[in-house]
Amino acid sequence: MTDRTQQGAGGDTGDGANPDRDGIRTLPFPADLAVGGVGMQIGPLGPDRTWHADAPLHRVHRIDFHVVMLFTGGPVRHMVDFAEYEATAGDLLWIRPGQVHRFSRENVYRGTVLTMQPGFLPSATVEATGLYRYDLPPLLHPGPAQLTALQAVLDQLRREYEDTTTLPLGLHTAVLRHTLTAFLLRLAHLAASSARSPGQQTDNAFTRFRDAVERDFATNHSVSAYADALGYSRRTLVRAVRAATGGTPKGFIDKRVALEAKRLLAHTDLPIGRVGVAVGFPDAANFSKFFHLHTGRTPVAFRADLR
Repeated sequence: MTDRTQQGAGGDTGDGANPDRDGIRTLPFPADLAVGGVGMQIGPLGPDRTWHADAPLHRVHRIDFHVVMLFTGGPVRHMVDFAEYEATAGDLLWIRPGQVHRFSRENVYRGTVLTMQPGFLPSATVEATGLYRYDLPPLLHPGPAQLTALQAVLDQLRREYEDTTTLPLGLHTAVLRHTLTAFLLRLAHLAASSARSPGQQTDNAFTRFRDAVERDFATNHSVSAYADALGYSRRTLVRAVRAATGGTPKGFIDKRVALEAKRLLAHTDLPIGRVGVAVGFPDAANFSKFFHLHTGRTPVAFRADLR
């Protein structure tokens, strides 16, 4: 893997890395390391290179850019938002901005890595490709035909990225955006298909509920309040969420709240009570009960496990 791409996939960001008081960093997209200064990078993963020693990649850290890894070897165990995923040859792992993750010290990462800065693509493309669909699974298992198509577009994207001589920078960037969009549309279709059973259609009620939860989960934990705000009956919302996820609206809300609490416990040095307030629990005892119910650990124990 080249130093440039390696660093873009979570490596050394120099002065751009933001260490918190607990030593956990947010790693920004290093635009100055991208070929031509464009808002993306692509290159090989390989055993001949190691991740930069200055970045805490084997510890929990947060990124503010997209990472897509297409593996040609494995297995590789990788943590995303406190869930362990095992990827092997032919699998893709999609990590979105704001998610916390951790690289494995024991596994060798082989394949291709694509990183992309938020804002590199226009808003219409962002919406069409579901770039911020945090409800979708990060680990994807394309079938043979899907994998062939994804690999072909990714290979073309890499050739365009490395070709900085045949087009002016403006046209070069436009070609990269179009080729990247083609790849992400295929990837988004695969992700959406993986998240639902065959033949199942995404329900507009669920989509609106999901977006509302993402926006308001820190202050609103009530299924009835979401239903009222969206103009649905509670029964309609229950049916939509069950069809899309197999779970309940309350479970969906609680999962998002618990995830944010985990992120804050891992990523900041906020007191436990302040973490609770940040996710909608003014009473620290109630927050601790909620967290223990949904994770099996107290907030203090969870944080200690990550230090």
